[in-house]
Amino acid sequence: MNCSTAGLAPFVPLPGAPWDTSRVQHLYRRLGYGATLEEIAGSLALPPGEVVDALLDQAAARALPPAPDWADWDYARFEADGREPFEAYLELMDDFLDRGIAYGIREKLVLFWHDHFVTQYESHSCPAYHYHYFDVLTRNAFGNLRTFVREITLTPAMLVFLNGLENRKESPNENYARELFELFTLGENTGYTQEDVTEASRALTGWNGWVGYCTPLRYTPQGFDNGAKTIFGKTGNYDVGGLIDLLFAERGEAISRFICRKLYRYFVNPEPDEAVVDQLATTFRDQDYEILPVLRQLFQSAHFFDDAHRGVQVKGPVELMTSFLRQGAFGDFENRRRWGFWGIATLGQQPGEPPDVAGWPGNRAWIDSNRLTLRWEFMDGFAWAVHNHNERTYPDWAIALTANSNDPAEVTRAIADFFLPRGLPDEAAYALATAVFRWEVPANYYANKQWSLAWGSASWQITLLLRHLARQPEFQLT
Repeated sequence: MNCSTAGLAPFVPLPGAPWDTSRVQHLYRRLGYGATLEEIAGSLALPPGEVVDALLDQAAARALPPAPDWADWDYARFEADGREPFEAYLELMDDFLDRGIAYGIREKLVLFWHDHFVTQYESHSCPAYHYHYFDVLTRNAFGNLRTFVREITLTPAMLVFLNGLENRKESPNENYARELFELFTLGENTGYTQEDVTEASRALTGWNGWVGYCTPLRYTPQGFDNGAKTIFGKTGNYDVGGLIDLLFAERGEAISRFICRKLYRYFVNPEPDEAVVDQLATTFRDQDYEILPVLRQLFQSAHFFDDAHRGVQVKGPVELMTSFLRQGAFGDFENRRRWGFWGIATLGQQPGEPPDVAGWPGNRAWIDSNRLTLRWEFMDGFAWAVHNHNERTYPDWAIALTANSNDPAEVTRAIADFFLPRGLPDEAAYALATAVFRWEVPANYYANKQWSLAWGSASWQITLLLRHLARQPEFQLT
C-alpha cells in the first residue's frame, strides 16, 4: 500500500522532516546506487533542490564511455583477431557494472530502459549489436522519448530480437509493432486495435539488408511496403519515422501516463499514486516528452522524500551488489568483475538477458526460498572478499563513519543504519547485531575502553556484522 499523502511541490525541510543523512541516503539509493560518506557530507551542505539538480545534470552531461575496439566487428573479424565474441559481451557488461559502482545514477536509469526496451543478447550473440543497443540506451536515457523510440526501433539488436529483420512487405511480421504498442509506449489493450498492429507492421518494413552474420543491418527500399496504411484512423504512407510521429501525436496522453507510471514504480514505490503519475505525465507532455524534466520534478518533490516510500522495494541483484560496493567504496578487490557478473546472473538478473520481452518482474519476484539463501551467500562472499583483500578497508571506513567511536553498540548502530533504509526494527535487533559485532573480544576490553577500531580484530568483526546484517529482511530493501 502506498501511504504517502505528499504532492509534487518541492521538498522543503521542516523540523519534522529535516534535510538529514537519512534523506540524503534515500535520494542517492533511489536515484542511483547509494552515497559514499563524502557524498553525504557534501550534499548536507546544500539545499535539497540544488543537490537533485546537480546529480541529474552531472549524470546527463557525463561523457559517454568510449567505444570498444570491436564495436563494429562482425564474426569474421573476431575470428581473424583470435577474439572470443562472448568475452567481448562480458567485457561490455563488466564495464557497465563498474560504472554503476563508480557513478550510479545514469547506470541505474540505463538499467531501467534496458528493462523497458528489452532485447536479449542470446537472440543475436553479436557483441557489436549489443554495444550499439547499450549506446542508444545511454545516449537517450535522459533525453527525448520520441527520439529514443525511433533509435531503439532500428538498433540491430532490436531488429533481430523482435523479428524486424524478417518483416517484409510480402510477409509482414507483427512482432515488433505489437510490442511497440503493448510494452514500449501505450500499455496492454490501451488505445490500439489489431488492425493498428497489422498496419504498423507494414510501416516498419524495409529493414532487411545485411551482408553477413553480425554485420550492420540496413534499409532496403525494395523491401518497404510503399502503400497507404491506416493507423489510429489516420491514413498515409507511413514509414518508421512517420509511424512514431503519428503514435506520439495521436496517443501522447497514454504514452506519457504509461512511461511515468513505470518510472514511478521503479524509482518511488511499486504501488503508484495515480494522481502523482497524472501530474508527471502532464509535465512530460508539456515538455515534449523530454525525460529529464520529469525526473527533476519527481526527485525534488515532497512526495519523493515522504518517509512512506523508504524501504518499500526489494533490491534487484544488480542493486544488491552495486549499492554495497559503492556506498562503502569497497569495490577494489581481486576478481570482483567477473565474480560479480556471474553472481548477479545466478540471482536472476544477468545484464543483457532479461527473461523475456516483458523484462524482469522485479520487486518481490526477486525473492523466493532458493534465491534468498543465494543472496545471503552472495553477500557473504563479498563481505569476506573485502576483508581478505585489505584488513584496513572496513576499519578505516568505520572510523570515518563513527568519528572513531570505541563503543561497540554505537559502531553497530551506525553501520546498520548506513546500509538499511529504515535501520533495524527494534532495540532487540540492535542488541543482537551488537553481540555479533563484539565477537569473542573479552568484555573487559569494551568496559575499560581499551578496544578500538584500530585493533587487529576490527576487520574480522565488521565482516561478521555485515554477514549478519545481509541476512536481515531489512537489508533486502531499498
